[in-house]
Amino acid sequence: MHQPYPGPPPKKGGALKWILGGIALLAIIAITAVVSISLSSRGGHDSEGAGENTASGSEFASANDTRPITIITEDPSCAPWTPILNTLADTEKNGWDKRDASIPASAWSPEQRTQHEQVGQAMSAAADQTEPLVKLTTNRVVRQLYEQFIAYARAYAKAIPNYTNVDDQLARTANSATAVLAGICQAIKVGSAPARATMVAAGPTPTTIAPLGNPAKPARFLTGSPNACEEWKAATDEYSNNTTDWAKTDPNVTAGQWTPEDKALNDAVIPVMRDVADKFEKIGQRSSNPTFEDFATLAAQYRRAYAQAIPTHSPTDEHLYTASTKVSGMILAACAAPEPS
Repeated sequence: MHQPYPGPPPKKGGALKWILGGIALLAIIAITAVVSISLSSRGGHDSEGAGENTASGSEFASANDTRPITIITEDPSCAPWTPILNTLADTEKNGWDKRDASIPASAWSPEQRTQHEQVGQAMSAAADQTEPLVKLTTNRVVRQLYEQFIAYARAYAKAIPNYTNVDDQLARTANSATAVLAGICQAIKVGSAPARATMVAAGPTPTTIAPLGNPAKPARFLTGSPNACEEWKAATDEYSNNTTDWAKTDPNVTAGQWTPEDKALNDAVIPVMRDVADKFEKIGQRSSNPTFEDFATLAAQYRRAYAQAIPTHSPTDEHLYTASTKVSGMILAACAAPEPS
C-alpha cells in the first residue's frame, strides 16, 4: 500500500520507516570523512534568528546555486546526514513515537515528561550536528531543508516545558524535513534519482532566490497565515480524494507484475500526479516566499519524476514519491505551527 498522502509524519515508527514502506533498507555506508566547518555568529530575520547575519557566501558550497530545481542525483551531505537521522529516529522510539500529541505538558506523567525531554534533547543535538551540512551541500534546496529542520527542531525542543497540542506541528515539520532529505538521499543511493532525472525537464527559473542565512540559527520559512497555505491544503486534499484507490496498490510490485486492475489504476493516476505538480509549482510562484517556492517546485519535480517512472515502475522509485509527499506534509505542518515566540 502506498503511504497515505500527504500529511505530516505518522506518530509511530522511526524516520527511515516513513520512507521505506516495504522496501528493505540498504546497509548504511561508513562515514570516514570528518566535516569540520567553523560557524559564523548567530543571525536571521525573526526572533528565532535575531542578530547580525555574518555568514559569507564563500562558506557555502551551494552559494552559487541559482539553477531551476530538478531531480538531485548527487549530494556530498547525504553520507554524514544518515547517522544523524538514524540516531534521532532511534531516540524517538523511547515511547515518544507512540505519544498522544493532544496531552499538554501540564498533564504529562513523569514517564511522558521524560520521553518528551529526551526527544527534545535529541532534536537539539541533531540540529547542532546538522549545522555544518548547511554549508556542505551543493544544492540550494537541500540547504534549505537542513535549515528548516534546524529551525523547527529547536523550536519544538524550546516548546516542551510548556507544550500544548499545537506545538506538535513543530515536531511534525522537523521530522517531515528529515523524511524529505532521507527520500532524496535514498533515491540517489539506490539509483532511482539518476535513472529518472533525465526524464524530467528542469523546473522553471526561480522567481527570486532566498538570501543565504546563518546556519547557526536559521529562521523558520513560514510565519503568519499566508494564502499559499490555504491553496496548498486545497490542492493536497483534492489529490488525496482523487487517488484513494491507487493509494491501496502495493508499491513493492514492479510494473511487469501488475494485474490488469493495478495497471489501470497506475495509468489513471499519471495525469492526476502531473496536474497536482503543476498546481504545486504555481502556488509556490504566487507565494512571494522564495523558500516556499523552492519547496513547492521540489515537490512538483519529484512528483513528475514518479509519474514518468510509472510505466516501468520499480520499488526503488518510491523514494521519489516519498520526497514529494513529505515536502507536502512539511508545508502543511509548517502552516499549522504556532508563531515564533
